[in-house]
Amino acid sequence: MKMRGAQDATFARVVAEHGPMLARFAASFERNRHAREDLLQDILLGVWQALPAFRGDASLKTYILGVAHRRCASHVMREVAEPRHEELDDEWVDGQPGPEALAGLNQQQARLLGALRDLPVGQRQLVVLALEGLRYDEIADLLGITVGNVGVRLNRARAALREQLEER
Repeated sequence: MKMRGAQDATFARVVAEHGPMLARFAASFERNRHAREDLLQDILLGVWQALPAFRGDASLKTYILGVAHRRCASHVMREVAEPRHEELDDEWVDGQPGPEALAGLNQQQARLLGALRDLPVGQRQLVVLALEGLRYDEIADLLGITVGNVGVRLNRARAALREQLEER
């Protein structure tokens, strides 16, 4: 029972420190608010289950982003296999403030998130990991590619993101 308490305390610390990052990560893969909340819960469950196996070979941030990456990839694969067909109703509207309440920064963030969601999954993953502050070597380890390949792919992803932003 003592081990469980330690795991719960570690998990609470991880959620307090990295929860907003994980929420942003989920938001980059899911537009629908309810599905995004479900995806975040799935990510958090995965992190809780994976914490006992953390050996410290990488930073904790990299480790939990690896868990999030795998959960988001599984989510995308499920969505491709079984696309959702949603009815439009009052719940469909996202609870974000209206346009009059958004300042310039919030509008830029919304544009960036929209453009990011329009990128292919592989490019989106690279950009999100880079935006979360991971170094090239951490991204390479997480995705199983070389550091040089991270640089090349990330440059292409940034160019595609710039193109998406120019179209908006």
